[in-house]
Amino acid sequence: MKVVTGELVAKVSADARKNPRLRQNYNIHPSDESRCHRLLNAIEPGSYIRPHRHLDPEKDEAFILMSGRLGIVIFSDAGEVVETLLLSHASGNLAADIPHGVCHTALSLESGTVFYETKAGPYLPLNEDEKCTWAPEDGDPQSREFLARLRRLFD
Repeated sequence: MKVVTGELVAKVSADARKNPRLRQNYNIHPSDESRCHRLLNAIEPGSYIRPHRHLDPEKDEAFILMSGRLGIVIFSDAGEVVETLLLSHASGNLAADIPHGVCHTALSLESGTVFYETKAGPYLPLNEDEKCTWAPEDGDPQSREFLARLRRLFD
């Protein structure tokens, strides 16, 4: 049996702070080929996850907040914000399930944010149809301003 402890959450969070991308995964599933992916996803403020969607009908994603504050943004296919959700222990919103085909991103609103993520495997890089092309790519200088605009949705 694998157990997620407070110590493990703290370690993955510390690793995210050291990572240039300001995020770190800790896989609980045995391999990228596993049919069910379960992982801790530690993300720090300033880390940018390009909006994307999973087109495979089996690739709904679930996020369960372990620590911190996580903003989730849902977009229309044209890039308009359709919905926002704050996951935090203070708000009482602790988990979200994002259906396949929905453009979304997640952003850390507090240092030490860690969530438990599940989705169907195997791991496959996003294909071009799954990338929301109206959003800047990771590493694009415009991604910082885009992330700042998303963060203001939760102020």
